[in-house]
Amino acid sequence: MKAFIKLFSIAFLLIIIQPAFAQSNRTLTIEECYQLARQNYPLVKQRELITKSKAYSIQNIANGFLPQINFTGHASYQSAVTKIPIKIPGMDVPEISKDQYKVYGEVSQWLYDGGVIKEQKKLQEANSTIDEQKLEVELYNLKQTINQLFFGILLTNEQLVLNDLLKKNIEAGLRKMLGAIEYGTALRSNADVLKAEILNADQHAIELRSSRNAYLKMLGLFINQLLDENVNLIRPEGKPSLPEIRRPELLLFNTQQKAFDMQRRIVDAKNRPKIGLFFQGGAGRPALNFLSNNFDPYYIGGIRLNWSLSGLYNSKNDKALLDNNRKTIDIQKEIFLFNTNLSSEQETEEIKKLDKLLVSDEDIVDLRSNVKKAALAQLENGVITSNDYIREVNAEDMARQNKVLHEIQLLLAEYNQQITAGD
Repeated sequence: MKAFIKLFSIAFLLIIIQPAFAQSNRTLTIEECYQLARQNYPLVKQRELITKSKAYSIQNIANGFLPQINFTGHASYQSAVTKIPIKIPGMDVPEISKDQYKVYGEVSQWLYDGGVIKEQKKLQEANSTIDEQKLEVELYNLKQTINQLFFGILLTNEQLVLNDLLKKNIEAGLRKMLGAIEYGTALRSNADVLKAEILNADQHAIELRSSRNAYLKMLGLFINQLLDENVNLIRPEGKPSLPEIRRPELLLFNTQQKAFDMQRRIVDAKNRPKIGLFFQGGAGRPALNFLSNNFDPYYIGGIRLNWSLSGLYNSKNDKALLDNNRKTIDIQKEIFLFNTNLSSEQETEEIKKLDKLLVSDEDIVDLRSNVKKAALAQLENGVITSNDYIREVNAEDMARQNKVLHEIQLLLAEYNQQITAGD
């Protein structure tokens, strides 16, 4: 019975501990960080606002094809009115009052508006696409920040590993030195030098862990995740360079150019004749019969042609202005491609340099490691001092630090080049 209770307790504890253990050993890739940052960055909320604004604006434009209703009223007093200059026997011709009134409403419906509403709807859709693409550009630029944080954490992880190795090397020397002190072949001050270096290594580890936690907190804010010190960031593989630039800015430039084409069509549409129906009804003194001095109702309806030729005065200049703006976008696109290609070339040279450095890094580490091993034997035999040994240990550590730094810098350069090209 006791054995059963013990097994049950162990199983229960495992059930409780397992989720926490899984959370503390959570893994993250850089691609997951890209995706989570994109989903949780506050700016992404603007996409819904752009969609709603587009729907409202297009609906308002489409309402231009609905019947338009206007109410008008006026009262006036005039110095003279129309009179019949002759008198007709047996007929009393009324005299029109100089104060006149009219109240009426008019309903009009376009049959053909020259294509203005149709082109305005297309332009609004293009403007909404431009806003969405601007948002896409800003969200894309998040990748650069994620790269700095992600690879900064990876570098700190490697530095912590090397710091532990440095500490173990110093401890190995300390053990040799304590043995020599015990046999009276070395001074205790030599051991104190090594102990001080161990404390320095402990302090450096505290600094590295603090930096790592700061990077983790910043990365956690971007991806909306609580990242503790046990999270495991997967070191990515290197990436080859892309053959062409595929940045979202290029689509933004193309969309802006299409919007100018639509604006040109609107200029043409506004200068076309417009045809519509109208109906007007109301009451006035006088009404349609200008010889009647009574308040009379009236109505009138028909078809209306409206063709404003004054727009032709500015049509040429309006199109020239749009062409000028389009050329401005072309120049901006050309500048962007130039700067992007320049950045890509600089990153290519950086990658080549780091590749060459890494070729010799491994040899330098091996040579420094051999010198350090020889120094440890010399320290044990009393041939060199603790300071001499520390110098060789630090030289090996610096070689390893440089190798790790170049590896992380190479990965960062390759991923930055991918982002520069538009991965």
